Amino acid sequence: MYDVGTRERALALVAQGRSLNSVSNETGASRSAIRSWQSRLDPLPRMRNTPCARCGPMAMAPPDTAAYSYLLGLYLGDGCISPHRRAGYFLRIACADAWRGLIEACAAAVEATNPSGKSSRVQEVGYVSVVGYSRHWPCLFPQHGPGRKHERAIVLEPWQQEIVGAHPWEFVRGLIHSDGCRIINWTTRMVGGERKRYEYPRYFFTNVSDDIRRLYTDTLDTLGVRWTHCTRDGNPYNISVARKASVALMDTHVGPKY
Repeated sequence: MYDVGTRERALALVAQGRSLNSVSNETGASRSAIRSWQSRLDPLPRMRNTPCARCGPMAMAPPDTAAYSYLLGLYLGDGCISPHRRAGYFLRIACADAWRGLIEACAAAVEATNPSGKSSRVQEVGYVSVVGYSRHWPCLFPQHGPGRKHERAIVLEPWQQEIVGAHPWEFVRGLIHSDGCRIINWTTRMVGGERKRYEYPRYFFTNVSDDIRRLYTDTLDTLGVRWTHCTRDGNPYNISVARKASVALMDTHVGPKY
């Protein structure tokens, strides 16, 4: 097992244009290890028998239900769960490099929900994968399954629906932070015989899964947010919030990515 300092030194040498053979000879690390560090710098945490609220003697909600509701939205949008070849599972949430605040918020939610309390970050091309390692991700996210999310049914368990009902804005924020955006739209209109440009803010949420879009719009309905389908090229994948009062609500509780 190599410490992080050794890993960083090896990657710095590779970044200078050194060959893997040369770096391996200098650091003592194998070429395959150096290649793996290029995709994951941090050592894989040791698997601990950390108790899980969902699979204990009495199934309970995760301890921080607000963080869970936010993370559920992120997972349904840009997350995946995959098994590790030894044991346990990785939860990965993809966050664009441009949104550093979103990366921090995502990592905090993963740490609050992961029974081990840990997360790590893997830099990819144009985005960061916030990663949590645990045996219990399928307990906490029973929507996990084979294939793409839009090709299987996505239905919340009753205990998840209770959490979303208690923290609906956190759920909406997670969905927007993953598969949504706040933009400034514009149009023109005649004012006093002169055509003028008119700008207004608008929220979009885009997801191919009918079930995930329905979870989003059902939650907006409970919050009194007016929304419409925005069909493009015959695909009803976009949900728009454009009415002034509804945008004001979204601005208060969600806001643009940051």
